[in-house]
Parts: sequence; C-alpha cells; structure tokens
Amino acid sequence: MAVRLLKRWIVGNPLETKHMVHERLPKWKALAVFSSDALSSVAYATQEILIPLSLFSVAAMSWSIPIALCITALLIAVSTSYWQTIRSYPNGGGAYLVVMDNLGVRPALVTAAALLIDYVLTVSVSVAAGVEAITSAVPVLYEHRLTLGCIAIGIVTMINLRGVRESGTVFALPTYLFIFSFVLLIGVGLFKLLTGSLQPQATLVGTAYPALPVFLILRAFASGCAALTGIEAISNGVPAFRKPESKNAQITLLWMALILSAFFLGITALSHYLLIHPSETETVISLLARQILGDGALYYLVQLSTALILLLAANTSFADFPRVCSLLAKDRFLPRQLSSLGDRLVFSNGIFLLGLVSALLLIVFQGTTHYLIPLYAIGVFLSFTMSQSGMVKHHWKLREPGWKVSLALNALGGVTTAVVLLVIAVTKFSHGAWVVIVLIPLLSLWFRGTREHYRKVAAQLVITDRVDLLKPLKHVVVLPISGIHRGVVDAVQYARSIATDIRVVHVELEEESTARVKHSWDKLNSGLELTILKSPYRSVVQPILEYIRKVDGESGDDLLTVVIPEFVTARWWQTLFHNQTALIIRTALLFQRGKVVTSVRYHLSR
Repeated sequence: MAVRLLKRWIVGNPLETKHMVHERLPKWKALAVFSSDALSSVAYATQEILIPLSLFSVAAMSWSIPIALCITALLIAVSTSYWQTIRSYPNGGGAYLVVMDNLGVRPALVTAAALLIDYVLTVSVSVAAGVEAITSAVPVLYEHRLTLGCIAIGIVTMINLRGVRESGTVFALPTYLFIFSFVLLIGVGLFKLLTGSLQPQATLVGTAYPALPVFLILRAFASGCAALTGIEAISNGVPAFRKPESKNAQITLLWMALILSAFFLGITALSHYLLIHPSETETVISLLARQILGDGALYYLVQLSTALILLLAANTSFADFPRVCSLLAKDRFLPRQLSSLGDRLVFSNGIFLLGLVSALLLIVFQGTTHYLIPLYAIGVFLSFTMSQSGMVKHHWKLREPGWKVSLALNALGGVTTAVVLLVIAVTKFSHGAWVVIVLIPLLSLWFRGTREHYRKVAAQLVITDRVDLLKPLKHVVVLPISGIHRGVVDAVQYARSIATDIRVVHVELEEESTARVKHSWDKLNSGLELTILKSPYRSVVQPILEYIRKVDGESGDDLLTVVIPEFVTARWWQTLFHNQTALIIRTALLFQRGKVVTSVRYHLSR
C-alpha cells in the first residue's frame, strides 16, 4: 500500500486509454517539448567552435563567423529535409521508419542504434551544460556538479513519467523564458554595438581570417555542428501533436529552425565582435552576458534561463527515446516491455531506462560537456544521412507531384550530412568518437539477436499438430517441509487433490529437531510416509534438489510437481525475520524441464 501511494504521488493517478486523445499537444507546448534540445544547443555550440580555434591563436577565432554561416546553411538544409519527412510519414517514427520502409532492416537498425545513442547523449550533454551554466554563476557549486546533474535527470524523469501533457506544461515556461532572455541578450548586444556603447575588452591582432590548418577549421566546424542536434525530434513525435498532426508538426519545425538559426548566428556574431575567449570555469554565454548586461538581475536571468533550458532540454530525448524503443519493441528488436504504455499513457519503461543510462554516462564522464560532445554528433549525423537517403528512394519510388524538387532537397541534405559525418568521424575519432563508431554496430547486432530470440521462442511455442487436451497427465508430487504447522496441512490437502503419489520430505540438520518433526507428523495421521534426507554439510536446498532429480529419474512421469508450503507475514518487513528457502527452491527449479512448482501460502494475521 505504501509503495502504491508513493507511486501515485510521484507519477499521478492512472489514465484510461480513451483519454489518449486529450494528451495531444498544441503547437506552443510541442515547441517546448520537442524543440528544447535544439534550442538549448545555442548555449554551447558557439563555445565548441571557439575552443579549438582559441587553442591555436586568438586571431584564429575570427573564423567562427564563416563556420557559423556554414552550419546555419546546413541547419536549413536538414530542416527542409525533415519537413519532407513529416509530410511523407505523418505517423511519426522519423528516421527509423523512413529507413526501414525504403532501405531495409539492416540500415534501419543502424539508424535506430544511432538515434538511441544520440538520445542518451542528449540527456547527458544537456544536463552537464546546464550544470555548467549554474556553476558559472555560482562557482561554489562546481565541486557538486555530478550530484546536481543526477538530481536534474531524476527530476526530468519523474516529470515525464507523469505524462506528455503535464511535461509540456512544466517545460513551456523555461523554454519561453529562455527565448525571451536570449532575444534580450542578442537585441541589447546588437543595439550597443551599433550605437558604439559596447566595445571589446581586447584587441584582435592579425588579419581578419588568418591562414589556418584545414584540419583545425574542420574540427571547429564538426564541434559546432552540435547546434543541429534535436532537429529530428519533431519528425519522430508527430503523433503527439493535435490534429492535423503533420501540418502542426511542420509549422513547429519552421518556428524551431528560425529561432535556432537567429540565436546561433546572433551569439556567434556577438562573441566574435566582443572577442569572447572561452574559459574552463565559465561558459561563453556567461562571459557574453556579463559584458553586455553587467552583473545585475538581467545577467542572472540569462544564466537561469540557460540553465533551465539545458537541464530540461533532456525532455526532447524523454519524448522520443521511449517512442523509438516502442517501435523497435513492436518489431521484436527490443524487449517487448518497452512497447507497453504505462499508467499515464507514456512508455514508462523507456523513460526509466533513459534516465538510468544517461545518469550513468554523466558519472562516467565526470559531468564535463567537452568530454561528451565528441561522442554526441556521430549518431546525430548518421541518422540524418540515413533518413535523407531513405527519403530520396521514397520520392523515386512514388513519384508524387513535385517529387523531383523533394528528391533534390533530400539528396542535398543527405550528401551534406554524409560529408559532415565523415568530417566529425575523422576529426573527433581520437577524442572519443570511436566509442560511438564501435557501439553502433554492436547495438545493431544486439537488436538482431533479440529478434532471433523471439523467433525461436515463437517457433517452439507454435502448435503444429492436433493436441489431445483430454489426455491425463501422470505426475508425482514432492512436498518438502521444515516443520509441522497449519501451512503444511493446507499443502498436504492441496497435494492430495491433484495426485496420489505424494513424497513428503524433511532435511535433517539436527537429530533432536528431526525427531520432533517425525513425532508431530505421526500425530497428524496423514497416511503419508515422511522421508528424512540427510545433510552432512547442513544444506537445506541441495538435498531436496538431489532428491527431486532422483524421483524424476525413477518415476518416468510426464511431470513432477513440487508443492512448497510457506507462510506469508502481514508486513513486508517481517519477511526479514524468516529464511527464504522456498524462494531458493523455486529459483533453482525455474530452468529445469518437466518441473511444476506450486506455493501453497498461509497468510498470517497482524
């Protein structure tokens, strides 16, 4: 009862299936749920461009502007491609369904593996970046960043377990607060630059765009491509929108792309003109906000909204990871439990799994964003490339009106993201990207192994011949007892009702105790013989298992039934005062053929 009440307090009361339609999201809430990941990348994408450039030279940071323009062009191309995906696949599922439908099983599993890895990394990176925003404003918390990150993941997990509509309401305020604060930051910064009231605190030495190694430019570009993470989320979650689902999803995608492009270019331009130099202990956004807005309330508003959007950006993954898992589970590539809706009409098992794995990843990488980013973009751009390739084949097959333009757009997106994927793989390989490159095929093989397991189970369970349901089964009953009590009496009565061959056994640990059991058994006058099993090594379970194997070999019956008498305490904690022999016997016999284990329980009163 206590556990049930706690669950109801955390998750909320169960919802009937008929209320599913009421859990759909309007566009303004959907922007908060599905766009928080993409929008939050503004908080660290510019910083990731500047870090490798600043390590080369201060002058090299001037390359941040052309790099940001290239990334924005890529963002527009990818967004346009996903616009096509939403129109062609209005039932959601995004890249996985597109690839499965057009390119086949193996490419689809690779895509699914990339997506799931990306979603886990999204949670870890977003939370780590959010905590960094907090510690930038409150440095005393820096040593507690791991604890803060795990608490944040736990809170987001709990909110999502309560349902889509409630999570949308909770996340709407931080998302729109973030949008407002960044409009304020960029707007005030541009106004002060234009009026001459804001000057850089340092002087840029050298040419505007000094000659740099191509590898360095590509590495900065690959790091900055983190700005594109989360763009695919809307196409995966189309069924969560209110009707007309696909149209509302397309409009929300347009809003997201425009806001993301404006913010990313604005932050990068201001960082360039103000010569913001990335710091290990303070984020670029924090440095920028201090220089533009000062150290007053507006600075803390920007830091608060940045921290909130980063911490809650994980919600995008919590919306999409369980949905992709459910599709894989329905296709038998993942355990079927992941396809089940929970009490609140969400995929609770997938939500809980994502929270657990992302928290572990955060701990492994010590909550540092720069360590996690190299792992981040591989899965994103692999799924982008596979999805756009699938859409190219989709348009080629169907040749609907305007298919040539659509095919060209998706082909452009596919080629571009493939090039970026190659750049990221090469430039980030030694920085941790190799982990994802190895993990994706391993995860794909596990998917196939899971489906093969279900195939073998189905093949063995299918009824191919006529079954005689009236044929009686022959079986012997083994009834182990530790003493004589009311639970044993109930077990004997049950055993008599199902069989005539009943073997009652007792394991002798002490002669005096065994003598008392034999005396009580004789007084019971059951008409059944009590067999005493010797146990020279004082084991209770092993002699019983050996006896069961001996009887099974001698009887030659169809089944052997083990009837276990046990009493159940009135309080769960009272079980700690009693041994768990019955549980051990049941567990030991679980994987043995031809054994039926039945517990006859006697419930104690308070």
